[in-house]
Amino acid sequence: MATHSFSLLSIPSSTSTSYNRQNDNNTLTQKYCKILASSFTGGMVSIRPQNLNVFALKRRRSTVATVSFSLPTAKPERAPSDIQPRWSARAIKAFAMAELEARKLKYPNTGTEALLMGILVEGTSLAAKFLRANGVTLLKAREETVKLLGKSDMYFFSPEHPPLTEPAQRALDWAVDEKLKSGESGEITIAYLALGIWSEKESAGHKIMATLGFDDEKAKELARSMDKDIEMSYK
Repeated sequence: MATHSFSLLSIPSSTSTSYNRQNDNNTLTQKYCKILASSFTGGMVSIRPQNLNVFALKRRRSTVATVSFSLPTAKPERAPSDIQPRWSARAIKAFAMAELEARKLKYPNTGTEALLMGILVEGTSLAAKFLRANGVTLLKAREETVKLLGKSDMYFFSPEHPPLTEPAQRALDWAVDEKLKSGESGEITIAYLALGIWSEKESAGHKIMATLGFDDEKAKELARSMDKDIEMSYK
C-alpha cells in the first residue's frame, strides 16, 4: 500500500475539505510527526514538519555547566586577580543553599543566619560536621532563626537571589581576608565562612551559634582546621 508524504506547508487548501474540521485543528498544529489514516484513499498519510532537522540538531547539542568560584564581595580590589583565592566547591554550594534557606523562610535578604543554615544543609564539610558535633544542627538553627527574626508574611515572596545583609557580606569578606593573611595556598573552605559568621558579634548567625553552645574556645578549635577539608572533585 502506497504511503503519501505531504509537508505541512504544502497541503493545498482543496484537500482540507475532505477532512473533518476538528481533525484538522488537532493534527496540523502538532510539532512532531504522526502517521494518520487517510479516510479518502485508505492509504497512510505521513505529515512531517519541514524544519524537523532543527529539532534533531537541538537534541544533539551538549550542555556544559560552568561553576563560578567567587562569591559577592564589597572589596573587589583587595588583591590582584592572579593571587585572589577562590572559594571551595563546598563553600559555593553552601552559599547557594543559604539563599534557598532565606527563600524558604520568605526573608527578603540572605543574612548570617541563612549562611549558617547553608553550611549545615551542605553538610559534608569538616566545619559542618564540627558544628553538628557541638550541638549546632540544622533543625535547631532554623528554630532559633524563627525565634530571633520571626516569620515573614505568608504572601511575601523572596527574590530569586535574596541580597546579602551587611553583616553577611562582612562575614564573606572576613573569610577572604583571613585566607590572604594566612599565606596558605588552596581554596577558602567552609571553616573560614563559619568563623566569618562568628566574627560578626551582633549578627543573627553569631547569636544563634552562641545560643546553641558555640563559643570562642570552639572557634579556636575550628580555626585549627581552617585549611583542611575533604577533597571534592567535579571532573
